[in-house]
Amino acid sequence: MKKILVVDDEEKIRSIIRKYGEFEGYEVSEACDGMDAIEKVKANGDFDVIIMDVMMPELDGFSACSEIKKIKDIPVIMLSARGEEYDRIHGFEAGVDDYVVKPFSPKELMMRVNVVTNRSKSEVGSAEIFRYEGLEINFTARTVSIDGERVDMSPKEYELLFYLVRNRNIALEREKLITEVWGYDYYGDDRTLDTHIKLLRNSLGDYRKLLVTLRGVGYRFEA
Repeated sequence: MKKILVVDDEEKIRSIIRKYGEFEGYEVSEACDGMDAIEKVKANGDFDVIIMDVMMPELDGFSACSEIKKIKDIPVIMLSARGEEYDRIHGFEAGVDDYVVKPFSPKELMMRVNVVTNRSKSEVGSAEIFRYEGLEINFTARTVSIDGERVDMSPKEYELLFYLVRNRNIALEREKLITEVWGYDYYGDDRTLDTHIKLLRNSLGDYRKLLVTLRGVGYRFEA
């Protein structure tokens, strides 16, 4: 049975998510704040996904997410009453896998949970490496380096970059990228893609020029 950790200081929110999660067949645990969530991950780190509120006492969701990712790379869906781009970027930089704005539909939230937990995590074997000048992408080790220096990225940045590079010099439609990176049944808007493209360009530094925007179509990695 797959496990969900629900982190929110509002008992009513936790109760609603528990109800829908258990109906979908998940084992649901609860934490009332960020510190509580970290302790539960340390004690029982085999959660398949964490649903976490941003604004909480003791420790906010962004900080808690960053600390949890240091312990184990568990997918995190963030809940927030605000949906501004800055908050989304902050969340994705902290390692958030998805972002849901309150008030939310419990059914939609569970659809997103299902996408995250069912997503294939398989990677290609046998040292597949792409190099372009000082840029090195190791698909097998899941690392990116620029001029010998390791570049830290969020999980979704890695997946998006890997897909773009594997399909380099091909025009990729927005819908295609969302389907391949987030899942065919992703239930969200394409602003998530735009936000990750912006983060990815920042991470690539001087090599951001390789990521070309195709107006009205999507993106292409040129190398």
